Amino acid sequence: MPTRSARTAWTGGLQDGSGQVELTSSGLGTYDVSFPKRAAEDANGSTSPEELVAAAHSACYAMSLSKLATDAGGTVHALDVSADVTLGPDNEAGGVKLTGIKLTVRGEVEGIDDAAFKEAAAQAKVGCPISKALTGVEITLDAALEG
Repeated sequence: MPTRSARTAWTGGLQDGSGQVELTSSGLGTYDVSFPKRAAEDANGSTSPEELVAAAHSACYAMSLSKLATDAGGTVHALDVSADVTLGPDNEAGGVKLTGIKLTVRGEVEGIDDAAFKEAAAQAKVGCPISKALTGVEITLDAALEG
């Protein structure tokens, strides 16, 4: 399996500095980052490590669930997956940490019932590589079939 890469060029200190994250493997883009915008409610045109983790997790989870739902006898027409990653204080070690990830999935899958879909969704939550990498973070799941 290939290795994928990104890089960040940063200038300045934490509070007054800023950087740019480049998706180097794909060449798809370069995105601004800064700590004040990371900690603010409005990202105001900048991304953050948490948003990038959310993107990675939602994509990885969708791929895993697609396979598991198919393995369970379903035909996947559509999966709508969102990942909400929360940053908060680290009361034990100091600083901040990821305090939770909420995965939400709505699926249009033919050939399996809601119980089978929810079982595949739960297996994907535990089994996708990004979930495995984030075992120190509480991951919750809200899964349902639609249509």
